[in-house]
Amino acid sequence: MNKTTFDKIYENYLAEIAGLDFKSIKDQLGIEVDNDEAVIDFFGSSYRVSPKGIKNPSGKRPSHAISVVLCKYMLLCPENDPAQKDWVSYKDFRDAAPFVGGFINNSQVPIAKKFSGRLGMLEKAGKILGGCSPDIDLTYELSMKFDALPKVPILMLFNDEDDEFPAQTSLLFEKRAEKYLDMECLAIIGWSLYELLIEITDNSKGTLI
Repeated sequence: MNKTTFDKIYENYLAEIAGLDFKSIKDQLGIEVDNDEAVIDFFGSSYRVSPKGIKNPSGKRPSHAISVVLCKYMLLCPENDPAQKDWVSYKDFRDAAPFVGGFINNSQVPIAKKFSGRLGMLEKAGKILGGCSPDIDLTYELSMKFDALPKVPILMLFNDEDDEFPAQTSLLFEKRAEKYLDMECLAIIGWSLYELLIEITDNSKGTLI
């Protein structure tokens, strides 16, 4: 069987991972090490990463996008914990320009459309995903913080539709997120949040209403 481009990229990442000392970066990244595997929580689910492969909680290889995020999180580990914890929008990152349109159209807009008029449903789905209230005062109908990765939280701000405006969603990251991941991976996190909220909603029909 011929290897796909994704398979080759995956194998290249695993080769790079093989050169890391997991124990030397575990505290900086907030991950665990179990024998030769790094255990990384992604939106509350534990994934295992080693030079032999990447496994989701079911023991299967996760999507290519999630695999890339997990590998980049390990490979880009900063030497020191960045201090910039102010919340910023995706477009405010220095290298975000080429990805801003995709980020908005694949995460913020779909969340607003899916949960327009369903504020209670969004809040319940968010809590199931591990979302909690942020430690700041915000003038939004719903604000929830999710730990996408141990050192990369994402903040969802949602205002439901009213007589004048449609529903709107904003997704924010801490400024230091750019030290842990590149812009493509941060965009994947936004898209993953939307996909996970949809999965929870679809799998819980009747219980979230």
